[in-house]
Amino acid sequence: MSLRTRAPWVVLPAVLTLVVGASAASSATGGASDASPTAVTYDLLLRRGHVIDPKNNRDKVLDIAVKNGKIAAVGSKIDPSRAKQTIDVRGKYLIPGLIDMHTHLFRGPEDAYSDGVLGLPPDGFTFRSGVTTALDTGSAGWENFELFKKNIIDTSKTRVLSMLNIVGKGMAGGDKEQDLDNMNAAEAAKVAKKYPEIIRGIKTAHYEGPSWAPVERSVEAGEIAGIPAMIDFGSAKERTIEELLTEKLRPGDIYSHVYSGLRGELGEDGKLSPALAAGRERGILFDVGHGGGSFDWNVAMEGKKEGFWPDTISTDLHVTSMNAGMKDMSNVMSKFLAMGQPLKDVIEESTWKPAQALGRKDLGNLSVGSPADIAVFDLDKGTFGYTDSFGLRVDGKRKLVTELTVRAGEVVWDLNGRTAKPWKPGAVGDKTHTEHAAP
Repeated sequence: MSLRTRAPWVVLPAVLTLVVGASAASSATGGASDASPTAVTYDLLLRRGHVIDPKNNRDKVLDIAVKNGKIAAVGSKIDPSRAKQTIDVRGKYLIPGLIDMHTHLFRGPEDAYSDGVLGLPPDGFTFRSGVTTALDTGSAGWENFELFKKNIIDTSKTRVLSMLNIVGKGMAGGDKEQDLDNMNAAEAAKVAKKYPEIIRGIKTAHYEGPSWAPVERSVEAGEIAGIPAMIDFGSAKERTIEELLTEKLRPGDIYSHVYSGLRGELGEDGKLSPALAAGRERGILFDVGHGGGSFDWNVAMEGKKEGFWPDTISTDLHVTSMNAGMKDMSNVMSKFLAMGQPLKDVIEESTWKPAQALGRKDLGNLSVGSPADIAVFDLDKGTFGYTDSFGLRVDGKRKLVTELTVRAGEVVWDLNGRTAKPWKPGAVGDKTHTEHAAP
């Protein structure tokens, strides 16, 4: 069952196709050349990269041209003289900008994830791993979403989307996240419907009590707003994942931390809980959500053995996880390569599948007219150690390294200075950039 048939959410209209002339239209379908003498000038041309674009079934060497922040043409021989800037990326993988389905970005002064020191400012931790869209999962609730939007979403180059917490105060920590009186489906849905492009789901997390109210109210809010619910199942023993996955959730809802082993995902017999397969059969989606304590090699390797791969790969990025076994999105993706999953599948689970899960089909692809969010990767070979959340290591032979990231047509990460001019004695650089200038 595909993501397309699973999720009955409100799907936002895709970006209208950008018309860039007949030659560009032919190149968008994989034409052999793009040499019209009257063709427009592109802002950026990425040449000779190995394109993997799951939505469009592309898996070959191609050029990608960008104009006005959009993908303008995709073809095998786009004339570099038509571009203001050309970067040769031969030998690299050229893929859609990654969508990280699980992050905490509501940075602030409090001792929490909500407006707190446990969150991270997105731009410093997304682009360097190829992420152009980051989904904040429940840091903000319906009471403080406006502050999150003002301080983080509106000031970031990273496209920040939100899973709105069913708790009005968001992930404010301690007793605040256990307060059933602050979990209001109608209020959460009201805020979600006010910002349909940004708020793409409802989140419940960290609840420790016996009540099903957090899940039920999250699903109710999602039903009203036409968006999925994402579940971090907490730690209560009275509630089981069997009931959650076979009775409480809807097709298209998302179970996060699937390889944690902390919530009954792995049985005493060492096999995956049958509830996982039953949930997938019902159309529930399964997200990695690695984090600082939610990825266990024992569970993941059993998932590999049983063919239970994730629907979406994500980091659960926060101040603790980034310096532990998780590190960043490209590192988490590399773990699945180490497990033997094909590169194309790993890329799809980090681009097009998240876009579908969130009802944002304008993202996660390299179609003409889509936002020019692009990642360029090296696939290094050697011996690399990948640790889980519990001090266990698996060695792999391949590692994804982010060479270049483009967000809305702008190069925002350039590992090896491919956009810079070579230095020579007497050379003068661009003095217009001031390090501490206001945005």
